[in-house]
Amino acid sequence: MNKSIIFVTGLSGAGRSEVMKALEDLDFFCVDNLPLALLSDLSKLSNTPKEPEQRLAVSLDVRGNDFFTGFLSTIDNLENSTASNTILFLDCADEVLVRRYSETRRRHPIHESESLLECITKERALLSEIRARANYVLDTSSMKTNELRNRIGKLILNRDVSSDIIINVMSFGYKNGVPLDADFMFDMRFLDNPYYKTELRSKNGLDDDVADYVFSQAEAEEVIKNISNSMEQWIPLHSTAGKTSLTIAIGCTGGQHRSVAITEELSKILSNKFSSVTAIHRDIK
Repeated sequence: MNKSIIFVTGLSGAGRSEVMKALEDLDFFCVDNLPLALLSDLSKLSNTPKEPEQRLAVSLDVRGNDFFTGFLSTIDNLENSTASNTILFLDCADEVLVRRYSETRRRHPIHESESLLECITKERALLSEIRARANYVLDTSSMKTNELRNRIGKLILNRDVSSDIIINVMSFGYKNGVPLDADFMFDMRFLDNPYYKTELRSKNGLDDDVADYVFSQAEAEEVIKNISNSMEQWIPLHSTAGKTSLTIAIGCTGGQHRSVAITEELSKILSNKFSSVTAIHRDIK
């Protein structure tokens, strides 16, 4: 079994919480401020047969009493096992850290001095050996929160994760109310309704003859083309802005025929571009 543990540490106020949120979005099992004595037990989670490769992320900072004396030795012990460990060290400019603490009015974990800058300077010195051992050093001084996910994906996973956004394409019927969680909504009621064909009324858009009827209309092909082109342009922009999921709602009168057929086809097209696309039929009988 492959084990993978990411240790996230660094200067207090450098953005460790935001990095852990980003790793969680990338399907890491995240633990915040775990005592060092429990790290070996946590790594055993990777041995469960249901998870052939469990990716773990552990956040550690100076609040742990044994952090400075035990962190590197604990890492060395884990590396003698089958674990594959990575240290991600978060750095930040002193003036930015001072501003962040001033804005949040939180007390620095090292509060042996009345000067916040002196506390930061002492912490930086205490962490110097750990920083030198880090696999990655990420400076968050000028980084916006919504940039972190892509940066973390490139550093840790060595790939572009901007297309990993979760996309739900949902069919619905207007007579049952519009979905409140929709990010985009498109109305298919301009298409001829298969409901008025006696042989199609009891079927739905998942049936081939209903789908064939819907797509026999040139307007259906045109609307699929327009929506898919727009989504391929807009979805990456939302992902870059930090959004991790999107719902595209496709509606018709009852949510049985036209919207279902369009949703199925649109989902297939978007699946060629994005890694996580699910078709949902809210009102199908």
